[in-house]
Amino acid sequence: MNPVQVIAVAGGRGGSGKTNVAVNLALGLADLGRRTMVLDADLATANVHELLGLSPHRTLADVLRGHCSIEQVVLQLGGGIRILPGSCGDLDMTQLSLTQQAGLIHAVSDMQDAPDVLLIDTASGITESTLNFIHASRHVMVVVRDEPASINDAYSFIKLLNRNYGISRFHILASMVHSRYEGRALFNTLLKITDSALSVVLEYLGDIPFDENVRHAAKKRRAVYDAYPTSKSTSAYRKIANKIDNWLLPSNPTAHLEFFGDRLFCAPRARLAC
Repeated sequence: MNPVQVIAVAGGRGGSGKTNVAVNLALGLADLGRRTMVLDADLATANVHELLGLSPHRTLADVLRGHCSIEQVVLQLGGGIRILPGSCGDLDMTQLSLTQQAGLIHAVSDMQDAPDVLLIDTASGITESTLNFIHASRHVMVVVRDEPASINDAYSFIKLLNRNYGISRFHILASMVHSRYEGRALFNTLLKITDSALSVVLEYLGDIPFDENVRHAAKKRRAVYDAYPTSKSTSAYRKIANKIDNWLLPSNPTAHLEFFGDRLFCAPRARLAC
């Protein structure tokens, strides 16, 4: 069984651009020959398939209710990535038990063609389901914009994950910046805040520039990586995908999806007050 790189793509409230990040990084990793899958963990108000103009007949809600197998909900996207779509407007999906969350991951691990990289596009905001998925992931990527609200959200998010879940290492991605200087300055601001109050390690993953092509691609219901392959944002995604591709994986069971599912059971009960 091959090891799987499990990466949670997270942010504070909506608007950080994390869904765009998850999809475009998946395409970048697929270009490097990695079998890549995006799990839309915003299970009640999913938007990955909407971003890409896809219309799933079945979703992960159907899998959890025993109506179909996980293979029957997989959407194959041009560029070599696969999408596991969440549902829309299904309130039951906001209150999944740990058993259901773990069962979902075990179903992915049982697929004949399991991925090399699983990107978890987490729900916006702070919910117990989101925190459990993040706690079980090997890497946590926090997407931040150069705005006070986004920086404060990112800090609160990191503090909660550190103090309640024991997570101490975070990859920071600056989103929609106007220069590399702005991205690095954003990271330094967040680093200064966390260094003064928390015992965590922040690693600067890089930045995604503000690019009108992202908006144009969204109107076409396509990822910018696919629609505008020579754009500056696509170039940035390629560089970051190369960095991620060089992250080391241990050759032991903790790198397998079964362990990811089992680790959900070890998640502490969320205490959401920050």
